[in-house]
Amino acid sequence: MKRLLLVEDDEAIALGLDYSLSQENYEVIVCSNASTAKHAIMKEEFDIALLDISLPDGNGFELCKLVKEIKDVPVIFLTARDDEGSVVMGLDIGGDDYITKPFRIRELQSRIRSVLRRSGKKHEDNQVLHYGDVEVNISEGKVRKKGEDLFLTALEYRLFLTLINNEGHVITRNQLLESIWDVSGEFVNDNTLTVYIKRLREKIEDDPQNPTIIKTERGLGYRI
Repeated sequence: MKRLLLVEDDEAIALGLDYSLSQENYEVIVCSNASTAKHAIMKEEFDIALLDISLPDGNGFELCKLVKEIKDVPVIFLTARDDEGSVVMGLDIGGDDYITKPFRIRELQSRIRSVLRRSGKKHEDNQVLHYGDVEVNISEGKVRKKGEDLFLTALEYRLFLTLINNEGHVITRNQLLESIWDVSGEFVNDNTLTVYIKRLREKIEDDPQNPTIIKTERGLGYRI
């Protein structure tokens, strides 16, 4: 589960984002002012930060600098300030994205996923992962089984990688559909996802009818 620092002084917005992002499998640390945010930055571990700029006791620009110095994790500014100067300053001091209020929650969720992908925090490039006899080399983009290369299509590999990036957690079918859609550039329906899951299992599982790597969580989705 990814941990997310949310710094927002508007209680209604903070509560809404906390709920929505928790539903997307994020653990949200909520701070309502700069002082509590600084404490969280010093003491807590998190994978990404959403920062408001205008705070009652400081500003998000200062917090961004602190995050980059101490944690070096991606930062998204989430603010009502849409003037060019604020946008430029936010990006120049290390912000990875800048979203102005009001915003759509699905767009925000997509931006968060995009920033996390770009940041490379999900996996180090040289990491090699093992699932039974299956080996996944992230840097080479290759999958092997019992030492033999497996040929996965781009969609199958992206599907497998999405599950790997969320290892131990249930990923809903909708989340997987979004992941496949991103790489294919075409609409992928629910039936197509079922086909890709079946094909992927046939390649990586010893017994596709009784999978031990990609488990089905009935009524919820799938989990590595």
